[in-house]
Amino acid sequence: MKVLSVVGARPQFIKAAPVSRVLRQHHEEMLVHTGQHYDDNMSEVFFRELEIPEPDLNLGVGSGPHGAQTGAMLAGLEKAAMDAKPDWVLVYGDTNSTLAGALVAAKLHIRLAHVEAGLRSFDRRMPEEVNRVVADHVSNLLLCPSEVAVRNLANEGITDGVHLVGDVMYDAFLFNREAARQHSGVVGGLGLAGGFALATVHRAENTDDPLKLQSIIHGLAESGMQVVLPIHPRTRSRLGEEAPPTIKVIDPVGYLDMLALEDAADRIVTDSGGVQKEAYFIGKPCITLRDSTEWTETVEAGWNVLVGADPRRIAEAVSSFQPSGARPGLFGDGHAAEKIVKLLS
Repeated sequence: MKVLSVVGARPQFIKAAPVSRVLRQHHEEMLVHTGQHYDDNMSEVFFRELEIPEPDLNLGVGSGPHGAQTGAMLAGLEKAAMDAKPDWVLVYGDTNSTLAGALVAAKLHIRLAHVEAGLRSFDRRMPEEVNRVVADHVSNLLLCPSEVAVRNLANEGITDGVHLVGDVMYDAFLFNREAARQHSGVVGGLGLAGGFALATVHRAENTDDPLKLQSIIHGLAESGMQVVLPIHPRTRSRLGEEAPPTIKVIDPVGYLDMLALEDAADRIVTDSGGVQKEAYFIGKPCITLRDSTEWTETVEAGWNVLVGADPRRIAEAVSSFQPSGARPGLFGDGHAAEKIVKLLS
């Protein structure tokens, strides 16, 4: 069996690591990196730390408008698929790389498997929501991380090929948690003393709107907590001025350092889907800088609260939000990768 796996962004590298590890034991994988995330802090470091095989092909697409970026991916992935003639195309999550891989498979009549199928924020203003809906509706194998995802698909009339496998990010978390504790020196290196909140802000809806970005920074500063903010240089430049003294702005960190920071933080503030889940895995309160989320089960469980970009709500939540219930096992048993490879076989 030959599988063409498509990745392009940080969360996809994390998801692909456990699947590739299992898949390559008995089958052939062609790993294609679209180049959607392309600098060392957002790409190569994850391949090194997660021991992901070097991509067989890197399209080097880079950043750009959605249409141009997705179009370049379509052209590169179509040629790769026609040359490789895989039995399956495997896509992850909800990025433009996901959409391009799904469309290529559908157009070339190659079976398509979608990891993280069935997620819905029910907000079509989010480009990720459009990407995941399209991918689900052209997939042959829909690999769901949670029962909520299975129900979402059923509500759209999708039941064939749907399987509850658990979350591959949970696989990666369990595999790497102890390594992060033993080998990461980021917490000591930053000289963090006492409690702190870990924050990430990367979504275009927050970083491309100067008023929203300043509102988020103001809310973090008014919370009264020390905040550690790993931030992409592009976003750092948009802050326009020095961050308030209670916010320690640092460059992006690798996966193991991120796990170590999450483990040490008192609470996590983010607009990332993946970081919301990691907060849940590690048992930390999560404050989400969005008005909607695809991980609705974490909100329903009482461990995640949506605050948007409202500075007052951000400050209040960072200073006082506490989980309101038990933390049920929502995302499987840590063996999603094995289940996925078995289904592909």
